[in-house]
Order: sequence, then C-alpha cells, then structure tokens
Amino acid sequence: MEWAVAVVVAVALAAGLAVGFMLPRILGRPAIADEQQAGLGRRTIDSLRAGVVVLDNDDVPVLINPAARAMGLLRAGGTPGTIAAHPLIRTLAGQVRRTGVRREIELDLPRGRDSAGENPLGVHLRAIGIGNGFIAVEAVDVTESHRLARVRRDFVANVSHELKTPIGALQLLAEALLDATEPAEAAAPDLSEDLVAARRFAERIQHESTRLGRLVQELLELTRLQGAEPQPPAEPVALDWVIAEVVDRTRTTASARGVEVTVDGERGLTVYGSDTQLATAVANLVENAINYSAEDTSVRVTLRGGDEHVEIAVADQGIGIAPTDVDRIFERFYRADQARSRSTGGTGLGLAIVKHIASNHGGRVEVSSTLGGGSTFTLRLPARPPDDLLATLPPVGIETGPAELRQV
Repeated sequence: MEWAVAVVVAVALAAGLAVGFMLPRILGRPAIADEQQAGLGRRTIDSLRAGVVVLDNDDVPVLINPAARAMGLLRAGGTPGTIAAHPLIRTLAGQVRRTGVRREIELDLPRGRDSAGENPLGVHLRAIGIGNGFIAVEAVDVTESHRLARVRRDFVANVSHELKTPIGALQLLAEALLDATEPAEAAAPDLSEDLVAARRFAERIQHESTRLGRLVQELLELTRLQGAEPQPPAEPVALDWVIAEVVDRTRTTASARGVEVTVDGERGLTVYGSDTQLATAVANLVENAINYSAEDTSVRVTLRGGDEHVEIAVADQGIGIAPTDVDRIFERFYRADQARSRSTGGTGLGLAIVKHIASNHGGRVEVSSTLGGGSTFTLRLPARPPDDLLATLPPVGIETGPAELRQV
C-alpha cells in the first residue's frame, strides 16, 4: 500500500539524514548547521504523500504538511486568521492523551461541500504521542481501496437481492411436490420407484434451497456490517437480555443434538451498541459450538465484567480446531471441517459475521482450542460508551485475507 511505502521512505530519509549529520564529524568536516537540519527535516515531511499533523497540549496544530491540507484535515479557527484541526483529529489526540495508547482508525470522510457523501475521502488515521503533550497524527489516503470495497459490497448486495426471489420459488415448488406425493404414499405404501425417487429429490431440493436462502440472508447481513448501511446509534445493552435471547434461539437446535447450554458468571453487565447485532454474534458462537459438539455434552456461556471490557466466553466440548486452522476460521467461507459443515447446513459466514460485529462495536473476538479437546470463543466488548464523534462515523468494509482493511 502507498502508506506503507511512504512510511518506509520516511524512515529511510530519516536514517539518511542521521548519517549525513554524523558523517562530517567522523571525517572531520564541518557539521550541518542546526538551521539546515531543521530545514531538511521540514522539507522531508512536506514531501511525504501521507498527511502529517502535530498538535500541542491545547490541540492547536503546530506542524502541518501540504498533504494534510489537501485532505481537508484543517478547519478555520475560532479567531479570524487561525486554523484548527479536524474534530476527528482532536478526538483521536484526546484519546491518546487519556489512555497513553496509540490509536488507529480507517473511515470515509465527506469532501468539501459533498455533504451527501457521494465522493468520500477514504483515510487511515494513526495518532501517537511524541512527548511533552504533543500528538502526531498520520493520515494516509486509501480512497481507491475503499471505492473497490464499495463496488464489491454493492455487487454482493445486488446479486443477493436478485437471488431471494428464485430461491423462494424453489422452496414453494419443493413443498408443493412433497404435498402432492404425500397422499399417494398414504394410499399406496408400495409406491413405484419413480414416485419414491421424486419424493426423495423434492426433500433434497427443499433442504438445499433452505440452505441457499440462509446463505443469501447471511451475505446480506455481512454486507450491511461492512458498511453498506450506517451503524445504528450505540445504546446501553443489557447482556442478561442478550443471553436470554440467545438461549431461546438455540434451544431447538441444542435439544435436537442432545447438547445442554448452561450460563454462568456475572449478572447485570452492560455494553454499548446494537442489541440485535450483539444477540446475533453470541447466537452464532453458541450455534457453532452446538454444531461441533457430540451428543450428551454441554456448551457453557460465561460472562465476566471489568473496568474497560466485558467478556462473553462460549466453551464447548467438541472436536476442537487444528492449529493450522485457528488463524483462518474468521475468514468468509472458510471451514475447518468441510464434512461437518455440510451435514449441519453451515454457510461458512457465521464467524465472519461475529468478527465484523465485534469490530463495529470497538471490540474483538478470540479463540483458544485444542484438537479433540474443545474450543473457547471469547467476545470482548468495551464496557464504556463509545466516543460520540467516532460513534457517528460509518464503519469501513473490512476484508479478511491478504489485503485487509483494519479498523483498530
């Protein structure tokens, strides 16, 4: 990516300048004057394609390069003739000062008077403290990557919508065929082979069309999570309600497979975000645990609270995950056990949806597993309300795989 190249170039230039400053002393030649050093450093920053903004303790920009100005990261200050950093820049700087931790985010910003956001600027922002209360913010233009991601999302959404109609027709036709063959079977138990085969094919069509319908629905859900629709406002969500909803959703599946779902841990915990999305994420984890568990085993859901994060751990006694598969199970359509996924009707999108929901809520999902010894998936969510400004920004599409867009 261009930003990576820019960083490498900047490091190389800095190293070259350092050598240039030291070499004259080593060779006994006159050193470069401090003024000349400062001029070289400033010209180096100005030559970068990445935007650079440095804020002081009062969030006043003290260093700005042309790339940052071109990206529209500055605003008119409160006093005529002064400038101020974009509110998002100030928000990131405040978070770095408060936590002492580097902050990164990737998002789309409207350009100039384009309030409708039809031609947004894709930008990756990285804020870090550099001492004495100063915060350096690096901004990299990733507009083209975001445009390609939007094209892919729109294509998937459009195709999925078009597929819903024929899939629904297939399900209705399969049901009609099953209904037509059922009276004949009751009247003549020793049916002809052709009629028996027709009924078997109709049952198979019904099963596969149901599975295809679920796949289309999950593709649409994943497309929405990747930024096709704005995130709903973050609201307090009672985890007791989420867990009760998940247990109710998965009760039939668990009963059919002879698996017991138990809940323990703290009660009365609260997180912030969308209650429906969080219920979907936990339900996907529990359903996944049930599907990969043997009969007469249990799936345990454990809640743990903390000052910064709340954890929801889903542990099973199933077949476990091989070490070679652990790093890939959150990729779309990746299945560690192809045969088991086909038998359970899995689509390969459940864990990818969990990952995106966690990311959109400022959290993450982790897994620990032993082959043959079960797995534990832990959903870690912030225990505090999100920053108001960052919460109003749309999520960025995140692609799993080599070319990954990260929202940290």
